[in-house]
This record gives sequence, C-alpha cells and structure tokens, in this order.
Amino acid sequence: MLTGVGIMLFTFVAMEGVAWVMHKYVLHGFLWFLHKSHHTRHTHAFELNDLFFAYYGTLAMLFFVFGSDPIDYRFWVGAGITLYGVAYFVIHDVFIHRRIRVFGKTSNVYLKALNMAHKVHHKEQGKHGSESFGMLWVSPRYFRSAYDIVKKKEQEKRGSVHY
Repeated sequence: MLTGVGIMLFTFVAMEGVAWVMHKYVLHGFLWFLHKSHHTRHTHAFELNDLFFAYYGTLAMLFFVFGSDPIDYRFWVGAGITLYGVAYFVIHDVFIHRRIRVFGKTSNVYLKALNMAHKVHHKEQGKHGSESFGMLWVSPRYFRSAYDIVKKKEQEKRGSVHY
C-alpha cells in the first residue's frame, strides 16, 4: 500500500513534466488547431481544448482497469494521473480561468505567482511566442513579483488603518 501511494505521488509530480512537454511541443505544435480554442475569447462553456481532459481521463481509466485485478503499479499510476487531473481542474479551470466562480482574490504568494505566469502565457494568443507552459511549477521570477505585490498590499492595508 505504501509503495502504491509512493507510485501515485511520483506519477503526480511526473505529470507536471509531462504536462509541460505536451503543452509546449504538442499543444503549441501539431495539435494547435485544438488548443487554439483555449487562447481565444469565447462565450461558451466548453472549448475544443477540453478534449485533452478526456484524453487524460481515458488514459487514467485504462491504467485503473488494467491494474486493478489484482491491484498493481498501473492502478497507482492511474491514481496519480487522476490526482493531477483534479489539481489541474481546480487550479487551472476554477482558480485561474474562473470557469466556475468559487475563488475570490488571494494573497497567497504561490497562487498569485501561478496566476501571473499563466497570464503571461496567455498574453501571446498565437501558436508561437508563449512562455510558462507548466501548471504547478512556477518560475522564481513570478514568485518575486507576486511576493512584492502581496507585501505592497499588506503595507497599504496597514498604512490606511487609523486608530
């Protein structure tokens, strides 16, 4: 069981590398025609880019099916992919893109840095010229900027309070 949890956590971490490579070289490469929907403004709830969610869901499901009788490492790989998918949905779709509006403004430096990096990625709406292709890993430069913004807002709050 402990080995299985380790495999699941390793898979979760490895998925960030998989997501980065896929995003940079596949989504901004030969599958741009599907990913382009994510870089353009629209009013509908779904976009062609959501097909990638179905792809990873199917992949995880296959790992579950083929690794469940008896439970072996494939089951735990499927669990890691699923865990990453849940994190992706909550962070990327709900928090960053606000596809479901449950989060307000945050003063968390990590989440602010993550949001900043993603905004920089979307600044370029074409196939080429984007940066910050990961989902959970954030370049230290965004941490510095986010930290400065959070500290400035805290100082402004303290400075505006009068007793």
